[in-house]
Amino acid sequence: MNLFNTIRDSIEAALRDMIAEGVLPEGVPLDRFTVEPPRDPSHGDIATNAAMTLAKPAGRKPRDIAEALTAKLANATGVEKAEVAGPGFINLTLGIAAWQGQIADILAAGADYGDSDQGQGRKVNVEYVSANPTGPLTAGHARGAVFGDALAGLLEKAGWDVTREYYINDAGNQVDILARSTHLRYREALGETIPEIPAGYYPGEYLKDVGQALADRDGPKWRDLDESAWLVPIRAFATEFLMSEVKKDLALLGIKHDLFTSERSFVEAGGVDRVMATLEGLGSLYVGVLEPPKGKKPDDWEPRPQTLFKSTDYGDDVDRAIKKSDGSYTYFANDIAYHLDKYRRGFAEMIDILGADHGGYVKRMQAAVKAITEGEGTLDVKLCQIVKMYDQGREVRMSKRAGTFITLREIIETVGKDVVRFIMLTRRNDQTLDFDFQAVQEKSRDNPVFYVQYASARGHSVFRQASEAFPDADFGLDALKGADAALLSDESELALVKHLAGWPRLVESAAHAHEPHRVAFYLQDMVAAFHALWNRGKDEPALRMVQGEDLPLTLARLALVQAMLFVLQSGLDVIGVEPVKEM
Repeated sequence: MNLFNTIRDSIEAALRDMIAEGVLPEGVPLDRFTVEPPRDPSHGDIATNAAMTLAKPAGRKPRDIAEALTAKLANATGVEKAEVAGPGFINLTLGIAAWQGQIADILAAGADYGDSDQGQGRKVNVEYVSANPTGPLTAGHARGAVFGDALAGLLEKAGWDVTREYYINDAGNQVDILARSTHLRYREALGETIPEIPAGYYPGEYLKDVGQALADRDGPKWRDLDESAWLVPIRAFATEFLMSEVKKDLALLGIKHDLFTSERSFVEAGGVDRVMATLEGLGSLYVGVLEPPKGKKPDDWEPRPQTLFKSTDYGDDVDRAIKKSDGSYTYFANDIAYHLDKYRRGFAEMIDILGADHGGYVKRMQAAVKAITEGEGTLDVKLCQIVKMYDQGREVRMSKRAGTFITLREIIETVGKDVVRFIMLTRRNDQTLDFDFQAVQEKSRDNPVFYVQYASARGHSVFRQASEAFPDADFGLDALKGADAALLSDESELALVKHLAGWPRLVESAAHAHEPHRVAFYLQDMVAAFHALWNRGKDEPALRMVQGEDLPLTLARLALVQAMLFVLQSGLDVIGVEPVKEM
């Protein structure tokens, strides 16, 4: 049950009454107003701008509408007070019984509390990680992986039909370099002393494993052949080997994709030719010469005629090269073809999670999707900023095995997957994130992972204490559902209930905005309310969760604790973190 949606329904009902009574004209829009907590809690529990949004279409002053609407809302179920503020905002204060009733709703739903039909079962494709198959996953990949997986989980909870996809970038020059680097390590595995790794090759020691595996499988078969004979088969071997390692790393992080799509296979199957035909049919291609860009020249710029996509017709800043003067396609052409394939697979809604270095990609790709779907498809591109790794305050830049970066596997082996997943969501995706190995393992309230998990452990400890105090009592879920929530009237108890009741709204708003970090933020605020209640109980015995002489009150407080645990589990499920029972 979403309390804010319930209040919204009450407001809509009151507005329809006002239309029927002639206070508002027929046909005014009733879907533009918001229902949310006020910025200042002293203004009440819920605020709405309904009168403000209706003023212009109704041809009336917003305060006049607000006063008429307030008179009706004052009698709405659960509303204790309705007031007009400023030019026409309305603040609502709910009665204590409305909040106490939320506990029963949460207990009835369990960890499913917050589930929504907002997405109405629409299909959405979330593509994330999609790292070049040329080496281990890094801290930067970890951030995109966690962000994408949490966003997929959030959208599923909000009612979308989600497909998680990984696009294997195995069609570019980088995989040819991988093959040459692997051949060098392969010769080394066969006993040859190799010279210094050539400039432009991949230097990481992880390629020793690839070379050794190739030597174990094929012996000296490829050692003395020309590159033309071994490039393609070794490229395929190295790509498959490293993608297998990528999947192992993702599994360590608790991430599974529904689909892995190979760029090379897609291109070789004629995907780019098909998209070119589509764009040609739309009249969106022409041959021209692009103006030289300011600053660094991109790979797809040539001072000669090329086939260009009219991306400016679809919101881009400049037209983009799609075929070079030598007749070869640009990477952009491959990407357009891939997104057209997504659309034809039924995904009108697409989300790409990319690194911060893809900032120049966003407008051109959104323009392309608008063109190839004739405006029916949407693409949201989320850029994840870099992750800076620290250990005891010192920035860590090197990995002996990877050569130039910290691997995801090293991070997980050091701190565990749950820490990685939670910390990666403690900043917005478009902000740089600092990951300090020491700080994320501290047992203090300054460590958000510990603070959230400690609430879970504390909550379970309450039930153990209650069982010791009342060995014959039933504290099962059915008994908790029958608890008298009216006994919960302290401001700290109600503050926690209000946080819990905000979870369904948070799910919908975060899903709509494609911002899973809001879940981590919410959980930190919610457990802060729980810890505050717990701490008050240390100073005021009457507020302790377990009241040894009062079973009904203990049962009511355990119902509140269980509601907290359900919401905590619900939120952690979204972001892929396991709640703990003990610490």
